[in-house]
Amino acid sequence: METENQVILVKRTNPRADPERSEYLFEELRELTRTAGYVPVGELTQTKFPDSKYQLGRGKIEELAELVRTTRAEKVIFYNKLSTIQLFNISEICGCQVIDKFQLILEIFAKRATTRRSKLQVELARLRYEIPRARAIVSILKKEEKAGFMGLGDYEDAYEQGLKKRITRIESELESAEKDDESLRTFRHRKGFSLVCLAGYTNAGKSTLFNSIVDESVEAQNMLFTTLVPTTRALELGGRKALLTDTVGFIEELPHWLVDAFKSTLDEIFLSDLILLVVDVSEKPEIILQKLSTAHDTLWDRIQGVPMITVLNKTDLLEASELEAVMEEIGYMAPNPVFVSAKEKAGMQELKAEIIKHLPAWSFYSFSLPNSEKGMSMLSWLYDEGIVHSVEYGERISVDYEARTEVINRIQSLEQNLDE
Repeated sequence: METENQVILVKRTNPRADPERSEYLFEELRELTRTAGYVPVGELTQTKFPDSKYQLGRGKIEELAELVRTTRAEKVIFYNKLSTIQLFNISEICGCQVIDKFQLILEIFAKRATTRRSKLQVELARLRYEIPRARAIVSILKKEEKAGFMGLGDYEDAYEQGLKKRITRIESELESAEKDDESLRTFRHRKGFSLVCLAGYTNAGKSTLFNSIVDESVEAQNMLFTTLVPTTRALELGGRKALLTDTVGFIEELPHWLVDAFKSTLDEIFLSDLILLVVDVSEKPEIILQKLSTAHDTLWDRIQGVPMITVLNKTDLLEASELEAVMEEIGYMAPNPVFVSAKEKAGMQELKAEIIKHLPAWSFYSFSLPNSEKGMSMLSWLYDEGIVHSVEYGERISVDYEARTEVINRIQSLEQNLDE
């Protein structure tokens, strides 16, 4: 019997936890497991407060070990965060590798990282995860240290220092990349592009929506974390030039070290001109509210007044009466939403109209240029930088124009020189 990639999924639930939410979180673990390419062959749950040695009760761990033996599973995956001691103890009893949800996410990220930056981000997250565990592992080894054997104190220091040096080098390289990003964003703004970002919970349909808006094909699967590297495409909205970026999705209860590792990727969201917060409206209202809360918590403190449009996606999966019922419960968390079905390409015109309404304000300016070589050259530049609403050619060239304030100021400063 083929046992490769067979795993057992485990979740401990606090006695006071909401059972429905607990089941939702377990389903999230199942999705992550499938995304990583594993095949779940068994599940085990227990409702109790955490045990310091085994996370579950000792009797339940014995039950887990028996399940591993009968299913011939190669790995056990816990939803709960495990301490190094717990990992060691459970592995000893079950006789197989044991990981928790965060290690599982790191595995997925490592598989999907394709660029140097995303690989560095994944390595940074792994190293930050490893440091406190490295100390605990050395501590365990020290307890078994034999008399006369070389002390492990120096090894402990050298190993931890090595990890910290590598972290510093990666942070430095990522910081340099962030400066390049900032220069690129400034350049794009100067060229008249508005920056629009797709954000939201993972698997909300962001990549499908991205494809529907720009009419291109980007990997879009019904799996978590299909977008690890931001993808950007140019599009025209009502005569305005914009760059739309698809970003990595949020997930609940991610530790700060994992979020921080992807800071430069998330900056694509925080430093944009407009955020499209994409939500799967076909899910249960309480789950939608939880996801909206997670997204708002992640974004709110850092977007500094950037306008946000809530895009309720997957409306094709609901009847009108069902959608109305959902909105009665979530409406207060999603004011003035736009309803779309990215899969069916429904609601795209309404969404684009809403995006245009929220793009950074441009100014109107009517003026004239000399009908000369200089004037024609200037007119050509105007087409690149803004929207030329009308042009009339006569003794002079009359122009009705709309653009960013900086461009209007530039025109006003050049007008006198053009007549000389």
